[in-house]
Amino acid sequence: MFIHRIKRFYQKDLNSWWIISVVGVAVILLPILYIFFSLFQEPNENWFQIRQYLVKTYIANTIILVLLTGMFTAFLGVTLAWLTSAYDFPLKRFFRWGLLLPLAIPPYIAAYTYRTMFSYTGVIQATLRNQFDYQINPELLSISSLRGAVFIFTLFLFPYVYMMTRAFLERQSASFFENARLLGRKPIAIFIRVVLPLSRPAIVAGVVLVIYEVLSDYGVTSYFGIHTISTAIFQTWFGMYDIDSAMRLAAWLMVIIVGLFFLERLLRKGRRYNVNQKSRPLVPMKLKGIKAVAAFSYCGIIFLLGFLIPLIQLSAWAKLTFHKVWNESFFILFFQTVYVAVIATILILLLAVLVANVCRTHSAGSYILAKLATTGYSIPGAIIAIGVLAMFITLDQWLAPVYSSMGLGEAPLVLSLSLVMLIVGYVIRFLATGFNAVEVGFEKWGTKYSEASRMLGLSMTKTFFKVDLPLLRGALISGFILTFVEICKELPLALLLRPFNFDTLATKTYQYAKDEMIYEASIPSLMIIGISVLSVVVFQMIDRKVER
Repeated sequence: MFIHRIKRFYQKDLNSWWIISVVGVAVILLPILYIFFSLFQEPNENWFQIRQYLVKTYIANTIILVLLTGMFTAFLGVTLAWLTSAYDFPLKRFFRWGLLLPLAIPPYIAAYTYRTMFSYTGVIQATLRNQFDYQINPELLSISSLRGAVFIFTLFLFPYVYMMTRAFLERQSASFFENARLLGRKPIAIFIRVVLPLSRPAIVAGVVLVIYEVLSDYGVTSYFGIHTISTAIFQTWFGMYDIDSAMRLAAWLMVIIVGLFFLERLLRKGRRYNVNQKSRPLVPMKLKGIKAVAAFSYCGIIFLLGFLIPLIQLSAWAKLTFHKVWNESFFILFFQTVYVAVIATILILLLAVLVANVCRTHSAGSYILAKLATTGYSIPGAIIAIGVLAMFITLDQWLAPVYSSMGLGEAPLVLSLSLVMLIVGYVIRFLATGFNAVEVGFEKWGTKYSEASRMLGLSMTKTFFKVDLPLLRGALISGFILTFVEICKELPLALLLRPFNFDTLATKTYQYAKDEMIYEASIPSLMIIGISVLSVVVFQMIDRKVER
């Protein structure tokens, strides 16, 4: 029987699509495995000092940041999702998609915006002094601390929880909530006893995404001077010029992330959550009077703090520095960002289509292949960057004889100082974004058309180009936009892997902020936000199609 299965695998499943997909996924995993195996190497002297004096602080700050941000984003996301799903109040339709807009502002941009607004010369304290003759203690408004980082992360990452919880609740049967009302339960009791247990998988999925974002952050924590494992990786690399210790820190951070993943799986073990597609959906209850005002105010305050206020402030700063920043060098900066993002996105979609098609048509190992292909999104950019750099340095060492024969010197760093390294980092980090979009497209159409084509005698490759590809057009467009936006916003990977004298909008924004040129940072920030709003629009378009 076992021999028969192997023979069937070679005859049916093993073809060029399967081989290329496996090779592509293997290349994706190489930098991650390179980092992991660094734990088994002999550490150097710097590592013992880092472990003795610094690691405890790094880990403690990271854990506090993750726990507090996870707790507050869960509260904001779930309460807002329940309000917009179960109740009807003024501007509810606007808030339904408007509360996704904080995702369009990367946390590092929000960090320097709010820090400047709350500073002594910022708009808040200046207005209190000049208009109301009131002097406030500057320490009360300072957010350059752990609490400030929690505030920024919560305000600009809660849409992950909100989006997933809202989508989950809107697909649930109305009978769950109506029965609770008939039994005399009040709204707060229904929320605690019914909504929270029922929405647990969506809440956990959203919070896990938030945790991944916090663990991979460098912009906010570095700008606020908070020592976390991510900032430690940068400090060890650029401050000590010790890539071995940086790799070891990255490996331990990866172990923490894998541990969180398995912990979540363990907690969910044995539980089943079903969505009844045939049951009557939840009908929103209309709020009146003070309840409607309270719901509107709650959503409005979050929308103002999470999107509108920083957008208005950045626009005001951009007006002051427009003629200084908007010049030929800015267009070069914009072109470099778009150029590298387009190349990386095209490569991501090509590999995503290969892997998704193999997972759809091949039974052998398809689930494992899909999970391995999307591993990079859960790994922080700093870890991937170190793995890619170490892999490319090793590759340059292997190719040294070839470089020497070409007259480039004895041991030059050719690939390690090129855009290739940055593009490979982007592909590893964001393959999951493109893969998920393509996978949704395949699931929408199923396999009936491709199976009919195969029965008519067309090969797998011809079937793909003549049948599958035209049907995937919408999924590829949405996948391209979403992946392109994520690459334009990415900061840690670009900071670590970009060639010398090569900047993107994200790195230039961060450099302006670090140099306290806040007003100059506003224009590239607005450009990133404008590109990011595209992702929200795409989410809404997909959501409307699903509803139809």
